[in-house]
Amino acid sequence: RRAAGQHQPFPSRRAVPRLNRRTHVVCVSSSGLRDRGLGSRLPDMYLAWGGDSLNWFVATGLGDVRVQRVTRKGRRTAYTIVGTDGRLDVMADRFLRQCSGGTDRTYAYLLVDHLRWLDVSGLSTGSVCLADLRRYMGSVGAEVSGVHGVVWRPDRKPYGPASLKTAAACLKSFYVFQATQGVNQSLADELDRTRLPTTADRRRMFLGHVSKELQANPLAPSRPYRRHPKLPPEGARAALLEVLTSARDRMVVTWLADSGVRVGALCGLHLVDLHLREGAACGECRAAHLHVVHRDLNPNQARAKVKKPWDQRAGVVSGGVIHYVSPAMIHTYFDYMTTEYPPTIRHGMLLVRQHGRSVGEPLSTDAVRSMLERAGVRAGLGKVLPHSFRHQFATSVLDASGGNSVIARDAGGWASASTVEQIYGHADLRDPSFRSALATVWGEPS
Repeated sequence: RRAAGQHQPFPSRRAVPRLNRRTHVVCVSSSGLRDRGLGSRLPDMYLAWGGDSLNWFVATGLGDVRVQRVTRKGRRTAYTIVGTDGRLDVMADRFLRQCSGGTDRTYAYLLVDHLRWLDVSGLSTGSVCLADLRRYMGSVGAEVSGVHGVVWRPDRKPYGPASLKTAAACLKSFYVFQATQGVNQSLADELDRTRLPTTADRRRMFLGHVSKELQANPLAPSRPYRRHPKLPPEGARAALLEVLTSARDRMVVTWLADSGVRVGALCGLHLVDLHLREGAACGECRAAHLHVVHRDLNPNQARAKVKKPWDQRAGVVSGGVIHYVSPAMIHTYFDYMTTEYPPTIRHGMLLVRQHGRSVGEPLSTDAVRSMLERAGVRAGLGKVLPHSFRHQFATSVLDASGGNSVIARDAGGWASASTVEQIYGHADLRDPSFRSALATVWGEPS
């Protein structure tokens, strides 16, 4: 407005209507700039402030709700849902506030797609019924003609079984929470169902032999299909190490391949999490290892998926998920620390940026994914995903241990050995013992 000659004093808090007890929103229109030929594509800006956040954001897409990242009290990054006019979806915001870090982001993007579908279908969260929710789950799980004869999300792939299961959990949690606020109690009653526990459920649960019923979700797919995990291309590790020139990038590839950690856990590591000498002070593991712990306040917003209890006393971290460290990991670590790690770092995180204006700041997960994608193209491998190294690690440990899923579970930090068996426990069709077993059944000489 100052550039357009329309500068006005910023309105006081009393001049702005309150959307709820905590948040104020004011629109800073760019129409004056557009009229004077300045910034013809400049969208309207909004400023939202409240007791625990202050954020600028841009409205994109008329009549469309969207996910907005906010910084709450204590510098914690959270996610909420707003409209293009800056108005907060109060019910969705209350629901997402009770979700833990990481879960709020996943649920926000799943919930915003559902709210858009409700708007197109002429429904609301207070009038939707179970049949409507099942119709929505069908529309996101397959390319079918929905409202007005068009496919919902035509520019995106349908949800897979895992995404459908997560979306079902999100919708049930949201509508059950909404019922506690006095809205659409009948739908919450329909979603509140139970089932008898199976043998696998009893084995997995503590005191499972005395359990009589478990919560069931009528929106979830009945039988989740476990597909074969996507492994990296053959010889991907050696090819990537050959084209990478940075010690940090070579360390990233080595640590992903040898430890099986997720990229969020790797980027969230602090130097105090590394116990690379035998007989560490934590007393939990004699060999060299590292602790993957969940922190909500990492500057790069990288967080470990598993939220196991952990503690830090006198600079020594204990608890969390323990991963063993290979000699190659230790070698690349010291190579990186002695040649490229800035000596003036105060945030204490392991991976930092090396170029641009943000030199020395913590490295984000997006930067790691971009680095692997560029390196994969240079090496002739195509697109390389960081999570594929975790799949390769689990498969290799299973093969080396003779199919022992307990060893693979502890090595990779999985919560259950049955999960390892379902995802990675597939027979190798090229194994001679596989062919020998078939020959025995067919009555042929092996």
